[in-house]
Amino acid sequence: MLDRAVAAVKLDKLVALAKFNKGADGFKDRDLYPFCFNLSDGKFVAAIEQLIGTDTRALRDPTGKVFGPELYDAAQKPEGQITEVSYMFPRPGGDRTPVAKVTFITKAGDLGCGVGYYK
Repeated sequence: MLDRAVAAVKLDKLVALAKFNKGADGFKDRDLYPFCFNLSDGKFVAAIEQLIGTDTRALRDPTGKVFGPELYDAAQKPEGQITEVSYMFPRPGGDRTPVAKVTFITKAGDLGCGVGYYK
């Protein structure tokens, strides 16, 4: 899904971000979804609703691990390089119980984009 998300961003960034935020055109599969943030200021432009506008670099999981800077730094690497970041995060929906999550992140133009799965 990350490859598809990056291709969509390169084709038309605004359309892609709208699709990601709506989960349209196959960009949401159960708890698998893409997210993106600006490389300029770290703010989420596509993500679960409560994260939109939040600075990626400020993210901390319930165990105290500050994982936001890892996401941000991973997206600073050359386009095409995919980095894995692990942390705890609640699944989308009503249950806020943190679950182990692994995210694959890469640079896509002026965005950092990722797709993660829950273990």
